[in-house]
Amino acid sequence: MKKSLVLIGLLLTGFWLYAQDYRPLIEKSGGATEYPHADMVVIFDSTTVNMQPTGLSYYQMHQLIKILTPEGAKKNHVVKVSYDPLSAHVEIQKVRVFKASGEIVELANPVLDYAAPARAIYWGAREKMIEVGRLEPGDALEIVTFKKGYTYALLQNPEDESKYIPPMRGHFYDIVPFWSFDPIIEKTYILKTPPDKKLQYEVFYGELTSKMKFLENVIEYTFTKRNISPIKREPNMVSPNDLNTKLLMSTSPDWYAKGKWFYTVNEEYDAFTPTEEVQKFVNELLKPAKNEIDSISILTHWVADNMRYSGISMGEGEGYTLHNSQMNFADRCGVCKDKASLLISMLRAAGFQSYAAMTMAGERIDNIPADQFNHSVTVVKMRNGEWKLLDPTWVPGVRELWSSAEQQQGYLMGLPEGSNLQYTPISAPENHYIRIHGKSTLEKNGTLIGMFSITAEGQSDAAVRGVFRYSVRTEWEKNLEEELLNLHPNAQLIQVSHTDNDQYLKQPVTITYEYEIPGYALVTDKEILFTPPMATGVFRNAMGHLYANTAAETKQYGFRDRCSRLVEITEEVNLPKFSEMSPLPTTKDVKDEYVSFKGGYSLTGQKLTFTETISLGKRIYNAAEWPAYREAVNNQKHFANQKIILKK
Repeated sequence: MKKSLVLIGLLLTGFWLYAQDYRPLIEKSGGATEYPHADMVVIFDSTTVNMQPTGLSYYQMHQLIKILTPEGAKKNHVVKVSYDPLSAHVEIQKVRVFKASGEIVELANPVLDYAAPARAIYWGAREKMIEVGRLEPGDALEIVTFKKGYTYALLQNPEDESKYIPPMRGHFYDIVPFWSFDPIIEKTYILKTPPDKKLQYEVFYGELTSKMKFLENVIEYTFTKRNISPIKREPNMVSPNDLNTKLLMSTSPDWYAKGKWFYTVNEEYDAFTPTEEVQKFVNELLKPAKNEIDSISILTHWVADNMRYSGISMGEGEGYTLHNSQMNFADRCGVCKDKASLLISMLRAAGFQSYAAMTMAGERIDNIPADQFNHSVTVVKMRNGEWKLLDPTWVPGVRELWSSAEQQQGYLMGLPEGSNLQYTPISAPENHYIRIHGKSTLEKNGTLIGMFSITAEGQSDAAVRGVFRYSVRTEWEKNLEEELLNLHPNAQLIQVSHTDNDQYLKQPVTITYEYEIPGYALVTDKEILFTPPMATGVFRNAMGHLYANTAAETKQYGFRDRCSRLVEITEEVNLPKFSEMSPLPTTKDVKDEYVSFKGGYSLTGQKLTFTETISLGKRIYNAAEWPAYREAVNNQKHFANQKIILKK
């Protein structure tokens, strides 16, 4: 009876939505004059959610969008909704076009249902789409959709709703962004819950108008924000979800309950019990291991390097249940959760206590136990009682066990007793050093003859090894030569040697070049002009900070780098005879809590020495740290662009 009442209520709501004439509202909403940089304006965006005692929720979504430019018309020529048939279903219930001429057109085009484009993850996702056709500036588009389930999806079998109940049965959670790339005049989110459900919520990075009503057999929460301006964007800024107004809601009591649920759902599925085949394989694999860290490293890197990233669906439970060891070991493919699962199984086969953990790559996890996760990793308990994070997804060919590209990142361990939210620590820049040492001789005709070696560790090691990792072996020599050609198009490779990339765990990467560059220096009747090659930058792909846009003196938002790193460069250049040298380029040293720079030139007789050290101490920075970061990066760019001038 309750289910029937809910559906009747939704139908009545839908009838009321369809009957409205929004032409006066559209007329008053303004146009290109009021929104000079926008392609469209969202007049209203309304969502009403009815939560059932099981956690199953019905979403009624209603939007009215006014087209301002031809580009806005292009963006809205189709209405498209993505869903996963295993967990939800979405209906495109109504689409109307309010023409600028005053005509109202109710679309009768068929709603198409097709397999969604997929890459790397093949879980059977689908899309529903209806063609709107040609729109013109001044037209408005009304869209009414209905969702049932816990992902963007539509119900295919109305008689069986059990598979649309969220995995954490009886609970509700949602993350509602109250920000947009387009202006919104009004956005409203209404949630109706059974009276016995204890909802906790919090508004982050802004303010909302909110109210709560106690109605018959339901508690109604309403959240509204008006006049939402398009978010501003800056180069390298952190995720918009870490900066702009969002609403987090959850009926889960705390993180411990969430972590305990994650543990239980995978143990009940028996995801981690090693098969006999896995047990035998682990026993053989660990014969060379001398201690616990050896064992952990061997198993982590075996999974990282031998299980390819390709998601295949196991059916019910896909997306939150980890594939079991039999499937993972046989298929040798999966997404992050499956790579984590196989590693857990292998660690348990080796006698370790190991579980899965959830994390959020690329965004901050704020302190409401909603489903703020997009990545799964492994935790293992060491003999000293400490938990160690492992990530077989992010460390193929990387000497780390946990990728430091994930530092300052929230995670939740799925333990039997549950766990609290934690954040990964900062990794010191010394763990990710790049050391470049060069020696060269500049001849009076401008030819440069020299050698240099580069060695790196951690994430910098992985970046330098890109010349090997991202191509077949037959292209390695070409890739190494291209790095030299980045110094100068006339560069000629005499000889190159490097550490064995197949044995990357044994030692950090080292590559040594011998080269000759005819015409490297600009030679005139009176002067010789050049920049020492190591100052111009070699293996720049390992120094992501050099690609940062440093035009702005200040930042409004936090920003990010790939990883903390330490760069140390030295070069000695034997000069031809000269009578005078123009003043050598200089910069001011930089010294901040997480950023430092020191560099410059010295001259002893005919030998010019260049040294440079830049230390970048973390991955995520706040806006106040930008000036020091910018100055340090600009100092390195400054030396790369300055000429040494010798008078003959």
